[in-house]
Order: sequence, then C-alpha cells, then structure tokens
Amino acid sequence: MTQKELQLLSFAHWFNNPWVVLLFTILAIWTICWKGIALWKAARNGSEPWFIALLILNTIGILEIIYIFFFSNKKK
Repeated sequence: MTQKELQLLSFAHWFNNPWVVLLFTILAIWTICWKGIALWKAARNGSEPWFIALLILNTIGILEIIYIFFFSNKKK
C-alpha cells in the first residue's frame, strides 16, 4: 500500500466512529441555524458586505453570532 492510500484509510477511519459522526452532525445543525439567522438579518438590513462575508466564510457560527449581537441594527 502506498503512503497516500494509508492516509486516506486513516482519515476514513474516523467516520466509522459514531461519536465523530454525531459531533459533525451537531456542528452542522449549529452552523446552519446561526448562518440562516445572520444571513436573514444582513439581507433585511441591506448589508451586502456582511451578507457576502457570512455566506462565504465558515466559522462554525462565531462570525454569525458576532454579527447578530453586535453589528446588526437593533429595532425598537
């Protein structure tokens, strides 16, 4: 077996572990929820630079939370 094949097998081995699959599933749901809320707020506020940044960058919800709580317009 070549070194490349061994690396691929080693990487694929992690996805046989149900805890790793559960972690990735939870992180994906977490990210999708925050990204959806942040993109919706950025679109409603007409903030094109934020919308593009939030759409392209994947920060596991960190940038989205920062935008929602600190940079989006607060409505009274």
